[in-house]
This record gives sequence, C-alpha cells and structure tokens, in this order.
Amino acid sequence: MIDPRVRSMLALGAPAILVGIAAALILLVVVLAANLLQHFLWQSLPSLMGATANTWWWILGVMTFTGLAVGLVVRYVPGHAGPDPATVSLFGAPTAIGILPSLALALILALAGGVSLGPENPIIAIIVGLTVAIGARLMPRVAAKGWVMLAAAGTIGAMFGTPVAAALLFSEMVGGDKDTPIWDSLFAPLVAAGAGALTMSQFEEMDFSLPIDPYLHPTLGDIGLGMLVALAAIAIGMAAVWLFPRMHRLFNAIGHPVLILTLGGFLLGLLGIWGGPITMFKGLAEMKTLANSAGQLSASTLAVIVVIKLVAVLISATCGFRGGRIFPMVFVGVAFGLFVHQLFPAVPMALAIACSVLGFTLVVTRDGWLSLFMGAIMIPGIELLPLLCVVILPAWLVLAGRSEMLIKETGAGKT
Repeated sequence: MIDPRVRSMLALGAPAILVGIAAALILLVVVLAANLLQHFLWQSLPSLMGATANTWWWILGVMTFTGLAVGLVVRYVPGHAGPDPATVSLFGAPTAIGILPSLALALILALAGGVSLGPENPIIAIIVGLTVAIGARLMPRVAAKGWVMLAAAGTIGAMFGTPVAAALLFSEMVGGDKDTPIWDSLFAPLVAAGAGALTMSQFEEMDFSLPIDPYLHPTLGDIGLGMLVALAAIAIGMAAVWLFPRMHRLFNAIGHPVLILTLGGFLLGLLGIWGGPITMFKGLAEMKTLANSAGQLSASTLAVIVVIKLVAVLISATCGFRGGRIFPMVFVGVAFGLFVHQLFPAVPMALAIACSVLGFTLVVTRDGWLSLFMGAIMIPGIELLPLLCVVILPAWLVLAGRSEMLIKETGAGKT
C-alpha cells in the first residue's frame, strides 16, 4: 500500500510537470516577441532611417515612444497592465486573467524598448494568473496557493535554467515539521521547476557566468575584502531605496499615466544617450559585454555606468513601466564589482563582482538564498560559494529591519 504522504506528493506530480513545461513555453514566447521587436527597433528600423542603435536622437526617440506606448496600454487597454509595479513584490496574489494580456503587452514593449527592467515580476504574475485560473477549473480540490507555488517554481526554474533557485526560494516559504517535512512541501514545486528548466534548456542555454577568470584560491583576507565590497554595495543600494518612494511620489503627482510614462521614457532616453546602449535594457547580455570590455574601461567610466544604470532602474520602476528590478540591479552589481577591482586591483575581480552582486540583490529582494545564488552563478566554478556564505552574514545584519525597494502604503500612487 502506498503511504499517504507519497500519494499526496505523487498526485501533483503530473500537474507540476505540465505547469513547468507551460511556464517555460510562455516565458519563451514573451521573450521571443520582445527580442523580435527589439531587433526591429534597434537594428532593422534605424538602418532605414540613416541611424544606428547608438545615434543620440534614435535612442531618445525610441525611449520616449516606448514610454508613450506603455502609457497608452496602462491607460486605455482593458486590464490597465495590472497594479502599479512599484507596489508589487516578486510573489503576490494571483492576477485576474482579464489583466494578463495588457500586462504582457506592456512588458514586451518595455523589454524591447530598452527600459531598465527585467521580465521576472510580470512573467511570474502572468504564468501564476493563468495557472490558477486553469487549475481551479481542472482540479478544484487543489488550493489556489498550491497552483501559485507550482507556477512560480516552474517560471523560476525556466528563467534561471535550473531548479536550484526555486528550491532555495521556496525553502523560506514553506515550513516543515515531523509530520510534514519540508521536502514533502517542496516536492511538487521542484518537479515544476525541474520541468521548466529542462524545457527551457531545449531551446536556450541559460548561462549567467561572466567571461572572467574563476576564483581559485580562497584566503582569510578575502573574507574581509568581500564583506567590505558587499557592505559598500548595500550602502549604494540603500541610497536608491531612500530615493524610491520620493521619485514615485514625484511621478505620480503628474496624475496621468500616459504623461508619466512618456516623461519616464524621455528621461531614460537622456540617460541612454549619456551611457549608451550598454546601460539600457534588462542587463543580462549587457553585463557580459561589460565584463568583456572591462580592461578597456577606466574606474571613472565604470562609476558613471553604475550611477546611470541605478538611476535608470529607479526611473523605470517608479514611473510605471512593467518589469522586475532584480536583473538590472545584478547588472549594477557587476559594474560596481568591476569598478572596485579597477580601483583596487588587489581585490580579485571574481570576488569583487560576486560580493557586489550579492549586496545589490540582497537590497532589492531581501532574500538571502537568492542573493547567494545570484552572486555564485555570476562566477565560473563554485570555489567562491563558501566565502559568500560568510560574507552575507554581516550584510544581512545591516539590512535587517531596513526599508525595502517597495511601496507598501495602501493605494499608493496607482497608475
């Protein structure tokens, strides 16, 4: 006879596989649509206009137009692209299915147009919303929370190309006791995450490691250096957190989403002219380009890139563009790590980048496991991981109880 615990886990096995596969396919469709539009806007169309992706007036025009287009979606398309993204965390309540088309459209426009946000928050909301709506019809006995976990886990597995990130994230969300061990609760989400990761691997290789030398020889002194880098990253990140609600209030004082987002796009265009395309978009491809060219960039240039990208993230996230803040903040972490290494060559590049990414990710997510994961996957090899587990401890203490990059007031600045 099958044990009841085993039976309950197996009951969600098949649905978890289907959800994981569907999550990966939805993510692929959204990213493909954004990439095709991005290629048209930044490669095909400018060549017809006698411009390039680096031409100042093209950057300003496309960014402003992107703000206008997203503003029109937020104002006039049914669903209005969901709630104000400044008020939404990575995991929230399931989004009503009627909102999802407008949210997907706003996300695709922002990703293609060069906005400094990633796909993570909206794509999780889209996949969770669809999964809950369909799952409730097909298997009404499964609680909505169960479908949320499967959908979120499948999406994260697909997004990172591994179920490890989902395992770390959900280990903080589910509890365990002698009757229901934590791995019982994690079983179905990990099946979904594994299915999502394997499905994504059939279409795209998700390799986040940067083209830099691995960190091979840990030393006690490097622990202290890593702590200093992480704390410096946190100090800069917390300055951004302080500015976040203030910029949100300034934008929302305008009162009309079309005007707010058009202005936001125009300001992002000005920043794009200053920093160039490397400071635009979600940052995944750009961080590898930056690492490749790091030896040719001065410390002052890297410092400017850090400031421009950080301001771009703040504008993008507070004026109403739909997107997540994790991936662009990881780019900021990479740029700051390269800056530290350029300024202090005694700090190994891999150490500086990993600890910087850890610090900035911790600021924006307040999730220790995800921050460790992001810091570790940026660097070839795993030799740095034990050191990061120590570096994160003072960083976590410093951030405990501090404000988050999130608007929590009821009804705050809804667009």
